Amino acid sequence: MILRLVIFTLLVLSMSGCAFNSIFINYPSQIAPLKAQLNQQTTPALYQQLEDKISGNDGLLYAQEAGRLAQISGDLDASKSYYQQAEAAYKKFDDKALLSVSDVSASASSLFVNDNVIPYRGPGYERIMLHQYQALNYLFSGDSQGALVEVRRSNELQSIEQERYQKSNKSVQSMANGTIDAEMDKLASAAGSTTSSFLNAYSYYTTGLLYELFGQANDAFIDYRKAAQIAPNNPYLQQDLVRIAKQLAMPQYEEFKRRWGEAVLPKPTQGQVVLLLERGFVPEKQSFTVPFRINGNWQTASLATYYPSRASVSAGQITGLGTVLKAAPLANIDALAITALKEELPAALFRQAARIYAKAEMAQSVRSETKRRHDQIDAAAIAMQIYNIVSEQADRRSWLTLPKQAQLARQYVNEGQYAISLDNGASQAVEVQRGKTTLIWIIDTGNYRRFYSIII
Repeated sequence: MILRLVIFTLLVLSMSGCAFNSIFINYPSQIAPLKAQLNQQTTPALYQQLEDKISGNDGLLYAQEAGRLAQISGDLDASKSYYQQAEAAYKKFDDKALLSVSDVSASASSLFVNDNVIPYRGPGYERIMLHQYQALNYLFSGDSQGALVEVRRSNELQSIEQERYQKSNKSVQSMANGTIDAEMDKLASAAGSTTSSFLNAYSYYTTGLLYELFGQANDAFIDYRKAAQIAPNNPYLQQDLVRIAKQLAMPQYEEFKRRWGEAVLPKPTQGQVVLLLERGFVPEKQSFTVPFRINGNWQTASLATYYPSRASVSAGQITGLGTVLKAAPLANIDALAITALKEELPAALFRQAARIYAKAEMAQSVRSETKRRHDQIDAAAIAMQIYNIVSEQADRRSWLTLPKQAQLARQYVNEGQYAISLDNGASQAVEVQRGKTTLIWIIDTGNYRRFYSIII
């Protein structure tokens, strides 16, 4: 019986085209070496190490990781290509009206193995950030129209993914369990004030900034306001709203001025510096296991969770512009990830219940068969219980090269050449031109900072 089970499971996995990496080897351990290498000044083409995995079940995830690795390293052309592959994978999920053989196989095999068999679709916030990062690729490559197309798509997805989640969640029944309820409460506490993973102030701000830079002030105002509703305490967002409201003679101007002060406008000899700072990496999913017995057989339920964060993210201090410019938090990407897991938990519990029942039925069948054979020991039933425990692995897959937090700073300075530094680290030369904007993008991976800038 056990042999037949193993053969069946391996057959189903092969039909689903499944790579075995994420099934029995947790995903974070696969990406950890690549993240560590990002903290070196010179890195090889790290993204090439993921190319052979993009054709597998987790291809969408590996394409996202490869695109981000290439982007952080400054290879924007490679990053664009990988992100395009990831978007093509998302569209395949969107376009599927009927289940294919591989879909059926993956769903069936997940009942006997774990959720890592199911093809990775990715939570909505990852798809939103995919388009935002692709927009930055186009922008820093000098393609303003391509950048605008991507930010518009990012904007649309924030409402589309929210609606998708609300519809799917209505059809899923939660599993009553005290341990699970406690995990839900813990995740809600860890996410803080973040109530939806689909509303990302960083993405809205990026969209608004590009609209403003390319002369679409009305559209910029709309997205700055959306960003400010999510991140109401960011002083730079507040000033953006006051400034554009005054520029467009909007009725909200007097209210904004009363709340946040008079609009600060540039002098004729000044240009604008906008700084986007990304710090750290999103946390890795962990797992917790709940053991229990069904019909006298041990079963385990393994689900993903996040441990409480112990370290806060420091505000970036930018020097070299005449005065110290202090960045302010714009979006906590880790909170989006935690909230996304909380939103996904009901569906995960639904699959978990089906898997537990299937494994319990199989174990009971093995037990009944061996009892009929009085000349054999109950080795098959014991082996079945061991298999259940070993195969039950939590789905810990997620886009792990995303930043933990995004910060914003903005200031008018006189035209000229500047040597700026972050937190008194190594300096980077930037140029400011009168009447133009110097956009600086700093990616801080922990022990190393990369600076990218463009004048628009």
